[in-house]
Amino acid sequence: RAALDHYFQLSRTQEPPVGAVPHPEFSRIVRDTQAQHPAETIEVSDSDSSTSEEEEEEAVEEAAAPLLTSAQETPPAASSGVSSQVQAEPPQALSQASAVHESHEDEPEVQKKQTTPLKKLEASVPVAPLDEEEGDTCAICFEQWTNAGEHRLSALRCGHLFGYTCIERWLKGQAGKCPQCNKKAKRSDIVVLYARTLKALDTSEQERMRSSLEKEQMLRRQAELESAQSRLQLQVLTDECSKLRKQVQELKALVAQYNTSTSQQPGSSRPCLAGSLPSSQSQHKYHLEKVLLVSQAGNCRVMAYCDSLGCLVVSQPSPQSTFIPGCGVKMMSLANLKSSQYIPIHSKQIRGLAFGTRADGLLLSAALDNTLKLTSLATNTVVQTYNTGRPVWSCCWCLDDTNYVYAGLVNGSIMIYDLRDTNSHVQELVPQKSRCPMVSLSYLPRMASASLPYGGLLAGTLEGACFWEQRAGNSYRPHHLALEPGGCIDLQTEINTRHCLATYRPGKNNPCVRCVMMELTCTPLTEGSEDVVCSSNPVQTFSAGPTCKLLTKNAIFQSPEDDGSVFVCAGDEASNSALLWDAGSGSLLQKLPADLPVLDICPLEVNRKHLLATLTEKSVNIYKWQ
Repeated sequence: RAALDHYFQLSRTQEPPVGAVPHPEFSRIVRDTQAQHPAETIEVSDSDSSTSEEEEEEAVEEAAAPLLTSAQETPPAASSGVSSQVQAEPPQALSQASAVHESHEDEPEVQKKQTTPLKKLEASVPVAPLDEEEGDTCAICFEQWTNAGEHRLSALRCGHLFGYTCIERWLKGQAGKCPQCNKKAKRSDIVVLYARTLKALDTSEQERMRSSLEKEQMLRRQAELESAQSRLQLQVLTDECSKLRKQVQELKALVAQYNTSTSQQPGSSRPCLAGSLPSSQSQHKYHLEKVLLVSQAGNCRVMAYCDSLGCLVVSQPSPQSTFIPGCGVKMMSLANLKSSQYIPIHSKQIRGLAFGTRADGLLLSAALDNTLKLTSLATNTVVQTYNTGRPVWSCCWCLDDTNYVYAGLVNGSIMIYDLRDTNSHVQELVPQKSRCPMVSLSYLPRMASASLPYGGLLAGTLEGACFWEQRAGNSYRPHHLALEPGGCIDLQTEINTRHCLATYRPGKNNPCVRCVMMELTCTPLTEGSEDVVCSSNPVQTFSAGPTCKLLTKNAIFQSPEDDGSVFVCAGDEASNSALLWDAGSGSLLQKLPADLPVLDICPLEVNRKHLLATLTEKSVNIYKWQ
């Protein structure tokens, strides 16, 4: 034992020689190590067998080199004694000593040498990347699946892949759920996939690039559209600016002429400026004629006047709701100012009533029961029903062709119906911007001498207004009107003067209800072009009380004196009255009191008598101009 220690001590202190003799003992150690780690053995093709054997021999030689060199470099003085002792030792003792020495001193080096050929072999075999290896293993046992046998590739309904035996055992004991997505599954859902290799093409980057491209294209189209709209608005504003500049010059000339005339004739009156509305000089006023009770229970909403029959119809709930549920209208004769019978029409609240220019007295009604109906006042029966699919908020007749009617829906769409087609609508006008309820519909007939000679439909929503110009072939072109954003509750028109009245709720900037009268005009899109741009120009603003909880329908109409002046009448919830203004001067003419808030206002003319009807939720107040 002392001789062996002396031998190993000498071998550690001396340098290894250049050459190295293979030691048979280390080849046996390498083989034993490989036998203890069969998992590190890799099968390669026959073409690589010679290369792997050479690499194994080199590894064994490198592992045996330190001991052999130490044995060769032992000093001669001690070689006789030591060598005799070493020769006297049996081979078993020498092998044991070398094994002890390897285990204590050169164990890391031997392990490194042993793993070297394995790493070289692994490098020679193509190994799949980590993400591909994860796609080849079962998510339950983390072993690779096979294309045959018990652990062959299988899938569930949800699309996840597993080994057949693993997923079969899993479904037996896990209450029938997929291990990955937790969706319900059963044994009959297992499908065996007959695929030798399974590899998914990664197109995520391509899809991301395609999505980015579509987004950029959409933004580009939007930018081009905004640019075109901006150019169009610039052209319109330029035309309006030139028009206003011309009007200013004319007004300056008129003012200069007026100053000259007043200086020469002090008693002369001031002439009316061109383009302005004349003021009413009449001393007549509206006086309360009669109050007609409609419904003691209330819930009256809208009314309409039939000129050919001389009667006023008012919406109300059924007075006999137990036997005849729903809503209908009550007819009132304005000849003797008496109410007549009730006509049931709809199953829910009525939001719109309208009469056309027909002489047969057909009443058009819109309600929240998703229907638009035509009722004959001659027989007091419903003669036609159209199912709109959505609640109807407003309706009107086409004054250029009485065969067409319009219905404004809760989503902002406008349905066009032909009375000759009893099945469904013939056209739908889709909202261009917001999908707010259509609170008002008014039709402007063609009028060659007006500032807006084109006929069309003026539609008002809670967010704004749009004029649908009617063109040849029953086609419509939208023109968005510049209204204040939000708060618009009503939009009424005056056919002859081409004025409209927009009513706004109180807001942060305006604490009172405001009625803005605007003039509808049109300008050519380009020089010599038939296309026009319709716009609205504010003319006068009228202020009412600070309260507005109801969608009141106001009125704009010509003066009963037929002097060219225009009146504006609007309900005031704060004072339970209707306010009457002169649109030319903007002055308040009178206040028409009522017992409840005014919901609807309708100017009438019966036997050359000018009347004004205001509706509350229970009664109708009739005022006479005198």
